[in-house]
Amino acid sequence: MSGRGESDQLWAAISDSTRRRLIDVLLSRGEATATELASEVPVSRQAISKHLSILSEAGLVRGRRAGREVRYVLLPARLDEATRAMARLAGEWDQRLTTIKDLAEAAVRADRTRS
Repeated sequence: MSGRGESDQLWAAISDSTRRRLIDVLLSRGEATATELASEVPVSRQAISKHLSILSEAGLVRGRRAGREVRYVLLPARLDEATRAMARLAGEWDQRLTTIKDLAEAAVRADRTRS
């Protein structure tokens, strides 16, 4: 998948607070099993597995088998991509808000000159 669909998948994955918490835990631990993550996030192990699947499909985590368990690690390149995209959006919104502010100030000035 590429382009818009991939971007939508990334935003959908990080829009959920539980998944963001899992990302935080993996960021601090380096790696963890679903059971270890369930001990730090207040949802069932089955829910953790579903969230990890979504994060994996979005390219944010990768699971690797270590004996009988699967250890999950964060994939920072994809998270960096999300950070850059958020920074671009923030810049766009700053420009929009500046335009709105300028228009409002111009309207106030025009109103004052009419009075």
